[in-house]
Amino acid sequence: MKAGIIGGTGKMGRLFTRVFEDAGYDVVVSGRKTAITGAGIAKTCDIVIVSVPIRETVRVIEEIAPLLNEGQLLCDFTSLKVKPVEAMLKSKADVIGLHPMFGPTVKTIRNQTIIVCPARADRSRVEALVKIFGKQGAVCTITTPEEHDRTVAVVQGLTHFVTLCVADTVRRLGVDLHKTEQFESPVYQIELSLVGRLLSQDPALYADILQQNPHVPEVLRACRSSAADLSAIVEAKDPEQFRAFFEKNSRHLGTYCDEGQKTTDALIECMVNR
Repeated sequence: MKAGIIGGTGKMGRLFTRVFEDAGYDVVVSGRKTAITGAGIAKTCDIVIVSVPIRETVRVIEEIAPLLNEGQLLCDFTSLKVKPVEAMLKSKADVIGLHPMFGPTVKTIRNQTIIVCPARADRSRVEALVKIFGKQGAVCTITTPEEHDRTVAVVQGLTHFVTLCVADTVRRLGVDLHKTEQFESPVYQIELSLVGRLLSQDPALYADILQQNPHVPEVLRACRSSAADLSAIVEAKDPEQFRAFFEKNSRHLGTYCDEGQKTTDALIECMVNR
């Protein structure tokens, strides 16, 4: 059996090359400087995976779709699913959209989440693919492309938006981060680490996650409305209004409050003892 990763010369491609090799596949990858091309992979591989930037994904899929036949499996690793899956369904191949919910810096896929969106594949084929990831310790979530895009608008879109706002606020205020080290709390240190982690990566990825998902604008409208309400409460200096705002959100999160306390306590303990 042969698997091919189009755009697989980067860290993510190398990570999944090992995953499929461990499952017994002969793996080939294509990139800008490889002898083998995406078309070559499409013509010769049992499993074809498109792993290119979000803006290029549909174009690349459309280029190779006519080359695929029944019996092959076409997948993608894109952070959005509706449009890539629609493009893949124009081929004759079976289609399963994939989204690894982690970046290329992880060493293995153990305990990492992979979203699986079966679009045209029988149950046995889906189970076989999930088994490949499961044997490596990954956790697979099966959903539809539509539900995926709505959910990641919050999981990724809202998270990255807020993190970028923190970064931009610090910049606008002209904060000297080295001076704040003398005042930092553990929570501030965790927050600043998240900001630094995001800003150390490719801005094009985050631009696409925020700009290409049609559900993100609705999420950001809710975020701006929330920020406006909380700003008004802070400016009013009314403790009861603040308590009401705080407690209704605490009730909504429910058990996640206690879980978040335990998780961050563990992170703080690791930071203290490193």
